Amino acid sequence: MLTADILRAALPAARPTDIARFATPLAEACAEWVIDTPLRQAAFLAQIAHESGQFRALAENLNYSAEALLRVFPRHFDAGQAATYARQPQRIGSRVYANRMGNGDEASGDGWRYRGRGLIQVTGKANYAACGTALGLDLIAQPDLLEQPAPAARSAVWFWHRNGLNRPADARDIETITRRINGGLTGLDDRKAHYAHACAALEVSHELA
Repeated sequence: MLTADILRAALPAARPTDIARFATPLAEACAEWVIDTPLRQAAFLAQIAHESGQFRALAENLNYSAEALLRVFPRHFDAGQAATYARQPQRIGSRVYANRMGNGDEASGDGWRYRGRGLIQVTGKANYAACGTALGLDLIAQPDLLEQPAPAARSAVWFWHRNGLNRPADARDIETITRRINGGLTGLDDRKAHYAHACAALEVSHELA
């Protein structure tokens, strides 16, 4: 079972207040969704540590400069548009997530309303609806529930279960897990570093597949 002591060792940069807030919700969520071995827990902790900045970020930061918009979202902005949208997170979210993942068009504001939230960033109206159904929460009406510790933890383990991530965790396959969460390998080195910390905390080898 995950404990506060394990979290402190696995996430050494996490704030003590955040460890206290998340220890019980994470232990209960992992038990509920069968993240129940050291290898599974180590892989899970590594991913949520990266995705949430060790519990510091429970909602996606979309406060991009014009230069960052062109680098991160080149399909959505040209230079003129990037200058117009820069440092306006609500407008940026509404644009980049429009007309996909169940969201309406840019004017609907769905892209901002259903931006990434939780310990593994649940994103898009359709995913909020599916997650809410599984957890018994009305995340369509109250999307910011995913910024609270218990729903944030439960949404992460729901995502883990939905995407079948216990199997690659059992195989120590961090790359496959990262691709299913991220869509690519962004932050892989950081995720591997977190995995090593988590394995040490859980007293299991961090050798990868």
